[in-house]
Amino acid sequence: MNRHSAMAQTSLTNPLDKLLQAAVTNRDLPGVVALITDSSHVLYEGAFGERAFGQGTAGQNANMTMDTVMWLASMTKPVVAVAAMQLVEAGKLELDAPVSNWLPQLARAQVLTGFDHHNHPILRDAKTKITLRHLLTHTAGFTYDLWDANLVKYHQVTGKPRSASGKKLGLELPLAFDPGSQWEYGINYDWVGLLIEAVSNRTLGEYIRQHITEPLSMTSTSFTISTDMRKRLAKIHQRDAVQHFKVTPIEIGAHAEFESGGAGLYSTARDYAAFMRMILNKGSLNGQQILKPETVALMTKNSTGDLKVTKLHSQNQTWSRDIDFFPGVKKSWGLGFMINQERAPTGRSANSLAWAGIGNTFFWLDPENEIGGLMMTQLLPFLDQSVTRVFTDFERNAYQTLR
Repeated sequence: MNRHSAMAQTSLTNPLDKLLQAAVTNRDLPGVVALITDSSHVLYEGAFGERAFGQGTAGQNANMTMDTVMWLASMTKPVVAVAAMQLVEAGKLELDAPVSNWLPQLARAQVLTGFDHHNHPILRDAKTKITLRHLLTHTAGFTYDLWDANLVKYHQVTGKPRSASGKKLGLELPLAFDPGSQWEYGINYDWVGLLIEAVSNRTLGEYIRQHITEPLSMTSTSFTISTDMRKRLAKIHQRDAVQHFKVTPIEIGAHAEFESGGAGLYSTARDYAAFMRMILNKGSLNGQQILKPETVALMTKNSTGDLKVTKLHSQNQTWSRDIDFFPGVKKSWGLGFMINQERAPTGRSANSLAWAGIGNTFFWLDPENEIGGLMMTQLLPFLDQSVTRVFTDFERNAYQTLR
């Protein structure tokens, strides 16, 4: 690929603009911001549609722009992984030590094995202790009730708050399996966030601002929506019964008891692209060393061994469809990223990195080709069929054009 030429930028503009504009015109998306970057330059960026569908007023910019602020949701996780690995580099955390050394409540974690005839949860002690490596690879045993029927039932019969409640008590959930025995997506990074706070004696937001976002000039990335950010904030949408977009009042984190390391950050496409370039550059950007190259190498390789990323079956279709990225392609997990171990049908190289947010924000990093891509909208449910089609076409078009 011609990674650094103006020609690459020019060649991407027409097909990607056409694709994304059509997606908005056809009401596949209420609005979208997208970007392609290499390790040093933005190769493409485009913004189409509205921040809050149908709510524009005279004198107010309601259109999507490159500085539109969106809820990252689970795209928070890679940022928090970097923060945790900085503390590993500093000798303040260890990947394979029990995290109960710093968070004693995790020593009491139990495995939910089922329910008795009175529908009381059956719990047993875990056979292994939870480590930071388990948390970063989603092998600790924690799940999300959005994709775990047993956890849905647990909440129903116990009345205990969900992890999405924003209450710390909502994180004190049973495990679905013994730590290290399988992969299952879950609330692990909320615990990583609390771990970072315990070790650094700062709030998670303060730590990330000081050590990641300020050095990378990510000025619109925060757990808290500032007054300036709110002026550029896109609203979260859903479809009504006749498939029209409706703006929802959903806003994450406003009254939470903790800053969610799993889903709490708000950001812009340009800010997140700076984070992506830092990873592509093996830990540094514009003279700022965020991580050592060997740490990035560790984070971006398979850390789950034979434990593969498996399909997630939705328990709440309002929030998410079933999740199975590139069905049939083997996928593992690094320390912060999903890794496709085989070449993807879109053109993404084997051993590329990716993840997404439940509001339908997506990114990928292809270290072999030194490029990354990002597409962000604000629409529920996750993996809405139209959004999935647009993102797949966006990625495929980018690779075809650059080649």
